[in-house]
Amino acid sequence: MTENTVSLNKVRIDKWLWAARFFKTRSLAKQAIEGGKVHVDGQRVKASKDLTIGLVLQIRQGYDEREVVVTALSEQRRGAPEAALLYQETPASLERRELSAQQRKLAGALEPLSDGRPTKKQRRQIHQFKQSWD
Repeated sequence: MTENTVSLNKVRIDKWLWAARFFKTRSLAKQAIEGGKVHVDGQRVKASKDLTIGLVLQIRQGYDEREVVVTALSEQRRGAPEAALLYQETPASLERRELSAQQRKLAGALEPLSDGRPTKKQRRQIHQFKQSWD
């Protein structure tokens, strides 16, 4: 880790989420926190909440919900490999996300594929079919 990540003992949660690359900007992180998508130890928090090492975060992004343990603190956004060292996702969270992704994939496979709007020829055939039933 860099000297900046080691010397800190408190960091605002919105800065940490941005530095850990969960959100592209701090304002998006703040919106997620205010929207109740981020919980610390099961409790809703404000964007100004100070994080310390060892806290458990529940982060909901789209369909995915992650549960991570804070392992390091940083106020600076760095590359993805360094950002991944700031947290450790729990094994139960990984398993839930994989199962959820697999279910979404299977559900999508069951839906019929559509080519969009019918062509002029297909519309004529639809009209002929409907008229034959009248």
